[in-house]
Amino acid sequence: MGSRRAPTAQPTSASGPPPCEELNLLYLIGRVDRVVRREIDGVVKAHGLSAAQYTTLSVLARRSGLSNAQLARRALVSSQSMNEVLLALEKRGLVSRRAHPAHGRIRQTRLTAKGRKTLALCNAEVGEVESTMVSGLSRQDQAALHRGLLSCVRSLHGGLSVE
Repeated sequence: MGSRRAPTAQPTSASGPPPCEELNLLYLIGRVDRVVRREIDGVVKAHGLSAAQYTTLSVLARRSGLSNAQLARRALVSSQSMNEVLLALEKRGLVSRRAHPAHGRIRQTRLTAKGRKTLALCNAEVGEVESTMVSGLSRQDQAALHRGLLSCVRSLHGGLSVE
């Protein structure tokens, strides 16, 4: 018994693609992910960052002192990619790393004042991207979307547990 998959949308006629309302939900989520990443890349590039670097700074703003592995999981990149991200951020003075007091091989990462300032500048512009993305939704629909996405992440054991 394999896992059940939702059927993908198929064209309803030979004349063209299905109406957008019939598109598979996972496909739409994937499209949103790619479009959002593209928009974030465009915004943070002006500040010398990539989307992965911006995400890393955002994670550190909420939870300082994380290890490379912990940051990689939260930023949705590999440990090797995270190491490259951290090296670039450290070189620019946006983060600092030091040995964990109890586990010398683990290096904890923290935002620097320069990192916080850069993140604040990016956050304002990324907030505009988010506002544009949800501009066609009512406040109630925005709240419902937020709750629904959190539920989806939690259902797939993707973190963001209720705290």
